[in-house]
Amino acid sequence: MNSNSLTLDATDYRILRELCTDGRAADVLLGERINLSSTAVARRRKILEESGVIAGYNANINMFSLGFTGVVMVAIELSSQAEHVLVEFEREVVKCPSISYCGFVSGDTDFFIMIHVNSFDDYDRIYRKELSNLPHVAKIRSSFVLREVARRVTPPVVFEGQNRPK
Repeated sequence: MNSNSLTLDATDYRILRELCTDGRAADVLLGERINLSSTAVARRRKILEESGVIAGYNANINMFSLGFTGVVMVAIELSSQAEHVLVEFEREVVKCPSISYCGFVSGDTDFFIMIHVNSFDDYDRIYRKELSNLPHVAKIRSSFVLREVARRVTPPVVFEGQNRPK
């Protein structure tokens, strides 16, 4: 099933909101929270999973508690935007073990990358061993995050009825 063909109703959005808060919640607990039987919750959850609306479940790890005390946002400019250049860069960037996010963007920058580090020396190592060895890189600009203001996997606007796509 394709998520494009699935029409979500208010109950589906209530299930999704609860799962964003507690992805391990059992169907019985979800049913109690949204006033629906556990059987109905299980059926709807299965449809949401099979359609791809729910792409998976994971643990929200506190990187700071594991010693990763810094976040670096890296802007990458490539030497060209030719198809083969983009393909080669993307094929190699996903192999970099330190990168937690990479996105192709519009504007003067080609890619934004997010890296969690435990020190300036750690970033220097990542820069030298991973980033500087990526193919077709013309410019690397790094910014250290001084204070994290918001971090959300799913923004609250998703659950506001008036903002849902029709």
